[in-house]
Amino acid sequence: MIRGLLLLLLLTAVPALPAQQPAPPSAKVIAARVDHHYNALHSLKVGFTQDYSGMGMNVKERGTLLLKKPGRMRWDYAQPAGKLFLLDGHNGYFYAPGQSEAQKVPAKKLDDIRSPLSLLLGHTNLEKELTGLTMAEVNGQYLLRGVPRGMENRVRVLEITAAADGAILRMRIEETDGAVNSFVFQGEQPNAPAPDAAFVFHAPDGVNVVDGMPPV
Repeated sequence: MIRGLLLLLLLTAVPALPAQQPAPPSAKVIAARVDHHYNALHSLKVGFTQDYSGMGMNVKERGTLLLKKPGRMRWDYAQPAGKLFLLDGHNGYFYAPGQSEAQKVPAKKLDDIRSPLSLLLGHTNLEKELTGLTMAEVNGQYLLRGVPRGMENRVRVLEITAAADGAILRMRIEETDGAVNSFVFQGEQPNAPAPDAAFVFHAPDGVNVVDGMPPV
């Protein structure tokens, strides 16, 4: 009995091994979460703050983004008030207050830099759409980095910061010429009301619609 008590004391005196920490998710896993989050949506409304630096400009703007599948988006700017970028699935329209013309650009001529959430307008697969995909965990958020396929000559890196559920919190595009376009998103509303009429461009009185270049 004494031996049994001594053995029991020895066993209980051995400190418990610390629980093994789970390995952080891979870039592939986080990219799949982002895909799943947005591929399941029909529409999306979210507030944004945009910072652009390049071409001798430093611009900070904010507003609301409305997306509707397939291929439609509307960027309503509160700062500067009245600025609008609209994609109706066929053409993109850009208008800034005080201008006498609104620019019209065929959707096929708009690249992902000018409308950085266009990759979410269809059925996205980030692992295939971004080359050199990597991931880092920062304070419970996940930073995905890669280069949009086919845009290697234009884009140095695209960064997507996502929450654990796959919702995009920030997006940053650094171009090869040094220009940087970044967005912070807040207040996401999945499957928000998005009537078709919201994606029809109506030029203000006295404003002509002309063929133009993609907006910055």
